[in-house]
Amino acid sequence: MEPKDFYKILGVQRSATLDEIRKAYRKLARKYHPDINPGDKAAEEKFKEISSAYEVLGDTEKRRRYDEFGEAGLDPGFDPEKARAYQKWQQESSRTGGSFRFAPEDINDLFGLGGFEDIFARQRPARENIARRGEDIESQMDVDFLDAVRGFQTAFSIQRPIPCERCNGKGTKGAAAPTVCPDCRGSGQKSIRQGAINLKQTCPRCLGSGSVAGPVCDSCSGSGRVVGADTVRVNIPPGVETGKRIRVPGKGASGVRGGIAGDLYIVPNVRPHALLTRAGKDLTLELPITIAEALRGAMIEVPTPTGPVRVKIPAGAQSGQLLRVKGKGVAAHRADPAGDLYLRLLIRVPKGELEKETIEKIDHAYGENVRKGIVL
Repeated sequence: MEPKDFYKILGVQRSATLDEIRKAYRKLARKYHPDINPGDKAAEEKFKEISSAYEVLGDTEKRRRYDEFGEAGLDPGFDPEKARAYQKWQQESSRTGGSFRFAPEDINDLFGLGGFEDIFARQRPARENIARRGEDIESQMDVDFLDAVRGFQTAFSIQRPIPCERCNGKGTKGAAAPTVCPDCRGSGQKSIRQGAINLKQTCPRCLGSGSVAGPVCDSCSGSGRVVGADTVRVNIPPGVETGKRIRVPGKGASGVRGGIAGDLYIVPNVRPHALLTRAGKDLTLELPITIAEALRGAMIEVPTPTGPVRVKIPAGAQSGQLLRVKGKGVAAHRADPAGDLYLRLLIRVPKGELEKETIEKIDHAYGENVRKGIVL
């Protein structure tokens, strides 16, 4: 698959400033937002594409990684230092005609893999008590529209692998002599079938040693972990969007043999609002006004996510006209400023009967045919 060019997707130069990137995103978001293009799958996919591009280019650290390593630099667990070391090795190897070499163990360390021997079943010395990072996990969360706009704090309970209390995460009972690993039967490896090919990987229970240090713990069956409930407290930043994951470091599965815990990724599902729609950090509210307010102009009170404000309706306002209320959209977060609230004016005609003279005066005030120039 051809790698994505996030700069091209947003239509900006690679040297674009953060403000230029933000403006380009807002312009495209208003054009392709699903609320503006209901039922248009192509527009929906385009909106997801530009949102993904802005998620990277709108974040200084993510943009730096993307510029240096491409999309690979955005993967969870990506190690920039190891990637740079590997690039240096490639350059040195090319310069010396291939005479410069790393040992297999060094290459394994570069990539953070179990090693080439995991794939080709090469033998290596048994290693016991090797720490291993816990897995990342995901959790779905329904989010109220206004909470997503303002940001909020929450606490919720999840089921995740946590250290076994009975064996303190060791996976064994007491300090008895090592026994043969029951999963790999002492080989240190397990087979995995990929289509027509049989591959080998390091046994996840003994981590390649072929043995476990003592009788298996009855509570966790030797894994050192059990699934238990845990309460997670997290700050949800303003501006979260459906499907765009939020990372909570260290709240995934606990590590093995002293390894660090994985990360929790919250996948929000933002519920729609009855009156507000959103495009990026900007909100739109359809605001009914009377004929008199449109003709004369008026100061009226308008609700916003942070409370009511007074807004001036200009004299001669037209139905469909947009008024901007600065800073009343998605709340500001860190260096990212707040979005704006746009009011789309809708002139409401009274349902009751009007005097004939009144109607004629209103009709006469137009001065010309309102459908002038409408030709197909």
